[in-house]
Amino acid sequence: MPKLYFRIALLLLLTGCASTKKAKYDDYVFHTKSEQNAYIKTYDKALKLWDVPYTEENIKTSYGKVHVILAGPKNGKDVVLLHGMDASSTMWYPNIKALAKDHRIYAIDFIMEPGKSTLTASPLSKEQIVLCYNEIFNYYRLKNFDIVGASRGGWIATLLATQKMNSIDKIVLLSPAQTFKYIDKPGKTTSALMLKLFPSEKKFTKTLTSFSTHPEKISPVYKRQFYLANKYAKSNSSMLKMQPFSDDELRSISNPVLVLIGDHDVINGDDSLIRAKEYLTHGKIKTVKDAGHFLTIDQSKITNDAIIEFLK
Repeated sequence: MPKLYFRIALLLLLTGCASTKKAKYDDYVFHTKSEQNAYIKTYDKALKLWDVPYTEENIKTSYGKVHVILAGPKNGKDVVLLHGMDASSTMWYPNIKALAKDHRIYAIDFIMEPGKSTLTASPLSKEQIVLCYNEIFNYYRLKNFDIVGASRGGWIATLLATQKMNSIDKIVLLSPAQTFKYIDKPGKTTSALMLKLFPSEKKFTKTLTSFSTHPEKISPVYKRQFYLANKYAKSNSSMLKMQPFSDDELRSISNPVLVLIGDHDVINGDDSLIRAKEYLTHGKIKTVKDAGHFLTIDQSKITNDAIIEFLK
């Protein structure tokens, strides 16, 4: 791990621990009920950007309440969507119309991040993350389903796929974070870490510019929600547990895997592409031109078309 990134990540960890102790509101993510309510209002507004019929459900798990958004035909093949860090399931607004046309969608809010899921247990280990998602899959009786994960969601999708007993069919990884290698350009991601520590509109704008080649495409409605996720949510150490997968773990994935990475992605560079090509037995690796880490927004049509073609 690059020294700069390690130091900032360590600072993030310490700050997260301190903020948790000082919190007046007993919630893993938010400091106060009013901050949570303000965030949820922006979440609901951003969810309307989906522009497709959907329903929202809360699933009780051993670790807390998990929020799931369902869309698409009930007789379509099941597809699970795992969002990026602090992005929540609303992030799929540029993609959901294409994905939900012929597929039954289950978009899950990660239980340890801003969203509508609520963690009632201690921070989850990798093993507990797997158990939590398996409880959700079992609740919906999902078998032979496809999974699409972006950024941290891609890391979680890979974690689930490395388990010997899983019911996953095809996997799509969209700029997966710390899955093949550590962050490629830690200097350019410093703004995101500083935003978590000292949130401001200026740092937020700088972060979007670093992670997106076309930040102007980001809906102002969604942008507001994403900003409040960074402003109000407590910093946490869960990102430090996201270690790149070993050669053997990647080799163990026998599923067909599509990996899409933007050519300006600050998280994944050439080394990530090389490892993905070398160790994913049935991997298909593509670089999306003129796209950053937020390729679902930067090049939504190209990304949507690639996903749909792969899932056929």
